[in-house]
Amino acid sequence: MFGKTVREDQRDDGRERFDVAIIGAGISGIGCAYLLRKQCPNLSIVILEALESYGGTWLIHRYPGARSDSDLFTFGYGFKPWKGDPIASREQILDYLGSVIDEADLAPHIRYRQQVRAADWSSDRSAWTLEVLDAEAGEARRIEAGFVWMCQGYYRHAEGYTPDWPGLDRFAGEVIHPQHWPDALDLTGKRVTVIGSGATAATLVPALGGQCGHVTMLQRTPTYFAAGRNADALADELRKLEIDEAWIHEIMRRKVVRDRADLIERARAAPDALKALLVSGVKAHLPDDYDAERHFSPPYKPLQQRVAFVPDGDLFRAIRSGQASVVTDRIVEFDERGVRLESGERIDCDVVITATGFELAVMGEIPFTVDGARVDFSDTVSYRGMLFTGVPNMAWVYGYGHYSWTLRVELVGAFICRLLRHMEARGAKSVAPALDLDAAQMPRQPWMDPDSFNAGYLLRSLQRLPKRIDRAEWQHSQDYLYERDALPAVDLDDPVFSYGY
Repeated sequence: MFGKTVREDQRDDGRERFDVAIIGAGISGIGCAYLLRKQCPNLSIVILEALESYGGTWLIHRYPGARSDSDLFTFGYGFKPWKGDPIASREQILDYLGSVIDEADLAPHIRYRQQVRAADWSSDRSAWTLEVLDAEAGEARRIEAGFVWMCQGYYRHAEGYTPDWPGLDRFAGEVIHPQHWPDALDLTGKRVTVIGSGATAATLVPALGGQCGHVTMLQRTPTYFAAGRNADALADELRKLEIDEAWIHEIMRRKVVRDRADLIERARAAPDALKALLVSGVKAHLPDDYDAERHFSPPYKPLQQRVAFVPDGDLFRAIRSGQASVVTDRIVEFDERGVRLESGERIDCDVVITATGFELAVMGEIPFTVDGARVDFSDTVSYRGMLFTGVPNMAWVYGYGHYSWTLRVELVGAFICRLLRHMEARGAKSVAPALDLDAAQMPRQPWMDPDSFNAGYLLRSLQRLPKRIDRAEWQHSQDYLYERDALPAVDLDDPVFSYGY
């Protein structure tokens, strides 16, 4: 099957058949498609995207000030130099992704507004049948693929997470989730309450500060923040020396990775000292009498959740200027005029923005079956967080929590390309990871250790995710430096890989 073009491999019923179907045209799908075209140019591919264009997260998130919360030296691709400031706007990221599509000639392979409704593996045909709703044509179609590569991201685009607060339906003002930002929203003179304290809230608050009458960031639990210039002195100096941009990009990627590894080690070895450093860094941007301990000192260890970077301290400038304020309290209920808090205080407002996070999407919420039997991914064990026991010819791209997501996109992408070439060389039609007898008897643990990373969206869905066991190959490592060496060194003839012919 591998290596044939669509025209050569049409089924008798007219159904198209591809070697590889990539689900999603966001930063994961575009990156993996680029690597696949470069490393396996003989394989036919199709990229199925449910939205109207490429970009995924960056297409959906249209709220004011939307920007990356990772540096673009590592959030960007290793093969495509980033030439701008480390933290990039939504528009800059979309332009960057568009240029990758153009340069790699991926556009002919991408089909937009194609929602995959189901996926069924047939051992007889050694292929997946994808049930696809073509929103453009208004009809359902079937596509066959030898290998399915899930690059759809990790959260539901259709709906964000909003807690079930008492009385929210009584609130007379407007309630908005950032994933569904109204195009014509006018906040002039209005009192806005942003509920949440993560990267989205920290982006929205300074962006709205100059638009509305006043904006309040209402948080139940503080977040760790780090403020700094949206620039890098080393990158600036290298550019002054007219060093080639590709070299600058590689140097900066290595620097950022090293700095992040150092931070992770400090969080592990001396969490209290790192916490004090982060909180004191925030204090330096706020008035002397500001209660930073209450509003910016989280109860959890640093890096158990992401540290949000505040470029040029814009969030703290908004607080200092009086355009924004922070309230740390618990919601009791909403009424017509606003929200009543556990402390007895209340916040009256005209608009509520629920920057409370998102809902995790496990495998894009696509129903999978293998030879007609439903796949429950919570019953599977993941091989290095990308392949799954009992599920042939399918990979999932799930990035890092502590490093930039894209660093893992490229590691997984290179591994899957190598696996596909190896299957061709062996004449194998299918592959799935398999536990040996000892591993099968070992206790199964959650997908990720909550003590290492406990973001709310992850904790709410742990019971639906694949399991891990206490062996390196059966875990989704959060250690980029380890995986950078370990994944290219994997022996693809190891018995862990069960090939079918």
